[in-house]
Amino acid sequence: MPVSAAPPRWYLVSLRPQGGHEALRRAAARRGGALVALSSCRLVFRDDDASRQALDMALASGLAVFTSPAAVHAADALRPLREVADVRWIAVGAGTAAALRRAGAADVAHPARMDSEGLLALPALQRIAGTTIGLVTAPGGRGMLLPALQARGARVLRADVYAREPVPLPVHAIARLRTADAPLAVALSSGEALSRVLARLPADAAMKLRGARVLAASERLATIAREAGFDDVVIAAGPRPSQLAAAAGFDRD
Repeated sequence: MPVSAAPPRWYLVSLRPQGGHEALRRAAARRGGALVALSSCRLVFRDDDASRQALDMALASGLAVFTSPAAVHAADALRPLREVADVRWIAVGAGTAAALRRAGAADVAHPARMDSEGLLALPALQRIAGTTIGLVTAPGGRGMLLPALQARGARVLRADVYAREPVPLPVHAIARLRTADAPLAVALSSGEALSRVLARLPADAAMKLRGARVLAASERLATIAREAGFDDVVIAAGPRPSQLAAAAGFDRD
């Protein structure tokens, strides 16, 4: 007789865009959990002359800040980054830095604290009054970076190289939320994603989600979760899937 797989000890809810859940799925599985993929959007790379021109201007600034691996991939599709010279490359975290290096960038700087606050603390982003900085990103998300850089006196050339396109919340994921008979945890690395999901979930599923433990990638995101009505909030060591899953603690209960 075949042996049935053991039921999951807990569920990790991923709010990442469509196609971006696999690393969290593996991280949860290593700790006896299963994934609930609750995407509210998909990523769409831009491929038009205006976006290409904006990227060229951002890179020509000589100091380019990339806010996600997706920003790197989208930019590289518009303009191969290995062909760009004389740029100081800055990444929001290790994953974005690795994507830049794979695209051919050298000497990429990134903070140990992989969030907007950590990025703003980098030496390269101090004393920037009168300088020009390229910000390679997408509409929404990392909303504090642009005003913070401008407040320091920098001229910021923003290049939105991809967009988040809304998609219907997955019916099967909503059903899993409603019927989950094991603890729930939400991997939170985007306040915008949390807001989109809560606004579109049916009331009963939203109530079930608010009873979950939130695994926040930063103190700022923990504050957002509490303001959204979550009571059980812990701050992970960082935004990586392994760090978020480790913060759940259900494998130790």
